[in-house]
Amino acid sequence: MTSKRLAAIDIGTNSIRCIIVEPDLTGGFKLLDDEKSTVRLGEGLASTGCISERASARALESMERFRKLIDGIGVTAVEAIATSAMRKANNGEALLDAMSRKLGHQIRIISGVEEAGLAMLSAQRHFDMEYKRYAVFDIGGGSLEIATALGNHVEEYYSLDLGAVLMNEMFINEDPVSPASLKRLKRYVHSSLKKHLHLSTPLQSLIGSGGTVTALGGMAMNARGKLYTSIHGYEVLRSEVVHTLCMLTRKSVKERSLVPGLNPDRADIIVAGVAVVEALMEYCGANQLLVNERGIREGLIIRAMEKNGMVSPLPSPRSWKESAREFARSCKCDEPHSNQVASLSLSILDAVATRYAIQKSDRKILEAAAILHDSGYFIAYKSHHKHSYHLIRHSELFGFTPREREIIAQIARYHRKSLPKQKHESFGALHPADQRKVLQLGGILRLADGLDRRRNSAVEKIVCSVKGKKFHLQLTGSEDLSVERYGASAKKDLFEKAFSMAVVLS
Repeated sequence: MTSKRLAAIDIGTNSIRCIIVEPDLTGGFKLLDDEKSTVRLGEGLASTGCISERASARALESMERFRKLIDGIGVTAVEAIATSAMRKANNGEALLDAMSRKLGHQIRIISGVEEAGLAMLSAQRHFDMEYKRYAVFDIGGGSLEIATALGNHVEEYYSLDLGAVLMNEMFINEDPVSPASLKRLKRYVHSSLKKHLHLSTPLQSLIGSGGTVTALGGMAMNARGKLYTSIHGYEVLRSEVVHTLCMLTRKSVKERSLVPGLNPDRADIIVAGVAVVEALMEYCGANQLLVNERGIREGLIIRAMEKNGMVSPLPSPRSWKESAREFARSCKCDEPHSNQVASLSLSILDAVATRYAIQKSDRKILEAAAILHDSGYFIAYKSHHKHSYHLIRHSELFGFTPREREIIAQIARYHRKSLPKQKHESFGALHPADQRKVLQLGGILRLADGLDRRRNSAVEKIVCSVKGKKFHLQLTGSEDLSVERYGASAKKDLFEKAFSMAVVLS
């Protein structure tokens, strides 16, 4: 019986790649073929808004060749994606249909955020980043995808229009590149990063993928005189990136094509690509760049194998609560405090549930948010509520839909500091009913968190009652509870706003 075989096709702004693999019993795969076609779909796209006829013809020719290849090798499943150029081009949809017909399989356009997720999926298979603050990025022809993380926990995904082909067309018109053009390009990149990429602390290192990064690693390796069998996992220092960029800008395209470690096909756009990487490292404060030779394409293969039943899925947790607690432990949360806040939150919820038509599913959402509300400490104390939001929304909590996970993340985000506002992008994007849910459940969590101000479970029992426009909270404990009363008083604001009741503590 012939083994199952998978073809993963990545249609990028600069090139199209067709990778054919055969999954194995360990959840990995054996590479059978790797075909690359440099079609330059992004050629002239910035100025015309359309993919040119010549680039379209090259792409269609590649699809016809790939179809013969996958048929000949006996591929049983095909996963084909298109990225930045096809997302932006006015004629992208029409070309996509034509390419799908030539290939004989449907091609889908993915978002930049999904690209970043695929790059992260690949990086986490190859690099031990436990307890490290870092970013994974992939630079293509049209866009730069970034994912920030601490250990195995993703904080945020970004997709910026800073690809090598696009930057080359926008800023580089001379050969060799003039210092003025390079300065304008780097200023533009810095401005874009400052506007979109918000970092609370410098990053220890970056993991990069894409043609620019592998070329950069190859040039650095050759300059060191250390030629390994693979560039994968190679470490490039920021000083080497700076020196490499300086060297490249002094050379013409023809001279760059002769630089050891650089594929001649990339000689015309390499300066722009390396300039983006150098600016990213400077902005992030990172001194180390680790080369991931696999990147988005490997992430695509892994996802496609899962989708087509070619790997055994990992066992799911036994319950949503176990999943939440497991995630909290991985973030080094204060478990006794989380349990106390969860218990107090549910007691308060029960007191208002009937009057305010709280749904049964809200109890699960509130308890999960209470368990996870301090997960952001894993990244930093400062703004840890915001870090909690990003960690939770990008987690894979068992038993929750993406919508529920977003609500849980926002409830945790508002357990301290500012109250929810329409001008907050994430809160403003919620449906009004979900905004109300965040206000109410967030108000309960915020109040319960104040009731454990010393994190020692001093409040042993609470008795809640609603009388008119007042919510009475009677606290019981074996020691002085003045600190807990003060904590609750300081954090009752969101509860009072959400339920239009004054909190009375005794």
